[in-house]
Amino acid sequence: MLAFAVAVVGSYLLGSIPFGYLAGRIAGIDIRKCGSGNVGSTNVIRTLGKGYGYPVFMADFLKGFGAVKMSMLIATRVQPEWDSSEMFGILAAITSVLGHSFPVWLRFKGGKGVATSGGALFGLAPVAALVGAAVWILTFAVTRYVSVASVAAAAALPLIILIMTWLRQIAGKSLFYSSVCLAAVVIWRHRSNLSRLVRGTETRFTRK
Repeated sequence: MLAFAVAVVGSYLLGSIPFGYLAGRIAGIDIRKCGSGNVGSTNVIRTLGKGYGYPVFMADFLKGFGAVKMSMLIATRVQPEWDSSEMFGILAAITSVLGHSFPVWLRFKGGKGVATSGGALFGLAPVAALVGAAVWILTFAVTRYVSVASVAAAAALPLIILIMTWLRQIAGKSLFYSSVCLAAVVIWRHRSNLSRLVRGTETRFTRK
């Protein structure tokens, strides 16, 4: 139980590191008061440019990936009798995304969990995550909306994992259920974007 608590709490705390907010402070601004007010990499890119936004995206991605890998390593080292290392990774994936979306340091107002979810899924099921990334890229190329691409990829991932399970490329229903949880968090965090899309006021990335 101690190993389980360390993995869950450690994953939340790792996920809750607000790299977007820290990047804004380095640049001399409060990113929460600029653009959309979100601390995720998309708002950082729009506000501060790619030089800040891309490193923030990678840092958020690595939070999810690192939480999964470290938790699975903890499980392997302590060899818990009650569950597998994959279950530790799944719980780490969910708690790291919750940490990113609801960080205690920013009064539980964080990012939307896309990059952190992507990193976590790459740690759990890299092939499925690659397919999900392809869905994101294709959707963004067609629509030029980051929010639409993110919601589409999040919604597609449970289906991708279900198909891969049916094809016996990956094993276990727990991975499917965890992807549903991650998709629910990402889509819920994008509810304001979806509302703006309906009103026709959502910001689109334009080609330069």
